[in-house]
Amino acid sequence: MAYEGVLLGMGNPLLDISAVVDEEFLNKYDLKPNNAILAEEKHLSLYDELAAKYNVEYIAGGATQNTIRVAQWMLQIPGATSYMGCIGKDKFGEEMKKNAAVAGVNAHYYEDETALTGTCAVCVVGGERSLVANLSAANCYKIDHLKRPENWQLVEKAKYIYIAGFFLTVSPDSIQLVAEHAAAKNKVFMMNLSAPFICEFFRDAQDKALHYVDFVFGNETEARTFARVHGWETGNVEEIAVKISALPKASKTHNRITVITQGCDPVVVAADGKVRLFPVILLPKEKLVDTNGAGDAFVGGFLSQLVQEKSIDDCVKAGCYAANVIIQRSGCTYPEKPDFR
Repeated sequence: MAYEGVLLGMGNPLLDISAVVDEEFLNKYDLKPNNAILAEEKHLSLYDELAAKYNVEYIAGGATQNTIRVAQWMLQIPGATSYMGCIGKDKFGEEMKKNAAVAGVNAHYYEDETALTGTCAVCVVGGERSLVANLSAANCYKIDHLKRPENWQLVEKAKYIYIAGFFLTVSPDSIQLVAEHAAAKNKVFMMNLSAPFICEFFRDAQDKALHYVDFVFGNETEARTFARVHGWETGNVEEIAVKISALPKASKTHNRITVITQGCDPVVVAADGKVRLFPVILLPKEKLVDTNGAGDAFVGGFLSQLVQEKSIDDCVKAGCYAANVIIQRSGCTYPEKPDFR
């Protein structure tokens, strides 16, 4: 019972439509490897082409939902995690509900009757992924859903709350409400930089939310974009991590910790003006299947130990383990049980 609902995630639930494609496909739709964007007009035919031409898999995704699923898998404690986001009343929405239930996540979806469940094209070339998200229903989340008693109780029950930066494009007022609650109740509030475009085009909303954030996650590209947008004259990831952790903060209960992953290079953890580097588990190139969900899985592994009040060393170790498992499989999927020690 101690862990019931301990970790809450809020975000954009998307059904991943994942396939191995070729360079020509990326070029046709002006996509870059290892990047994430929102679909524009020119991308709308991409989804049908992907399904028609390639061998696609459908996997319940969306950054926060991936993280929560992985944390639940690592914890193996029924009911430890919960999740909120918006889906459509359609077959993909039903698929999503089924997926969440199988994963053991207590999902309280807001079901929109006017929009289709959001999808994310996962275009994999040489193990690197390029993501194109068509938010659709995910874009329709309303703060009214969060305020309903049966949903707000998930917020009140949680001791740790995690939201990917992508949700800033949908419901910054929901983020603000939850962030203020976390600060008032001395809970741990965590966010992810999520993508360069979030740092660039949603800077004000991101800065406002960061004021409440106890743990900031991101990768090296996002960190460098964040630094450039804020006029910091450095591309050094360690320096950037320290500067992010030192930004002004609402709650003084926890000092902010910044965690930046760098692919196969060491994980950077900055706190109290100091940096620590943690080596990752190196994987032979031939074992790499797909990097989609690697960052989300890292955070999921990390959070699975954090909610058990383990050390930062244990959290990073679990994050690296989870990411290593995910990149050897297609999409953000995992075996039945973890063998993390």
